[in-house]
Amino acid sequence: MKKGKIYEELLVLADAKNAGFVQRLIPNLAPERILGTKTPILRTFAKQLAKRPEREAFLKELPHFSFEEHLVHGFVIEELKDFEQTMEALEHYLPFIDNRATCDQLRPKILAKHADEVLVKIRGWLGSEHPYTVRYAIGLLMTNYLDEEFEPGLLQLVAEVDREHYYIQMMQAWYFATALAKQPASTLPLIESQTLIPFVQNKTIQKARESRRISPELKKALLAWKITEKGKG
Repeated sequence: MKKGKIYEELLVLADAKNAGFVQRLIPNLAPERILGTKTPILRTFAKQLAKRPEREAFLKELPHFSFEEHLVHGFVIEELKDFEQTMEALEHYLPFIDNRATCDQLRPKILAKHADEVLVKIRGWLGSEHPYTVRYAIGLLMTNYLDEEFEPGLLQLVAEVDREHYYIQMMQAWYFATALAKQPASTLPLIESQTLIPFVQNKTIQKARESRRISPELKKALLAWKITEKGKG
């Protein structure tokens, strides 16, 4: 991982106090990889970089050294106007994502305009060997496919992801809790079946009970479908 020209520019924008805060949020990253530059500043930087001739070289320079370079990389992808170019950039970049913050902030708006084509890619990403590619795919299903583009079969796609990776399972729980709020008629039978991975099942229930979008009646009922160490029920 080289420290290139963009790293040097970001180093000037470093915020040591915020770096400590970020380190506590993302403990799997080495402290020296965190500059602490705040997200609004990085977004502004990315908008400018997207118009500079160095953009293409930067998008090819992977992996980046710092957390902030990775965020900027994602924000530059969000600035791309062409769908095919965006998908190509995503395919190249996703295997290099190594933390949940970088993963979850990458949401190009253009993807929502090409739901069918993106869904084909999502199906492939769900089987990726790279855990944050899988998390990214589930996150896209949560943000872009629980409203007008919702299909009940997509719930099963996420349910069939069986990976012993904390940040994949947490995203599964987040997805199902959101699905309970947005598509309860389709999602509740899956929760009642108690066929999800126990950790995912119980985290889903916890997140749903913490949500303001779930009725008090459903929150109470969900407790009956927690999976205990002794088994279901």
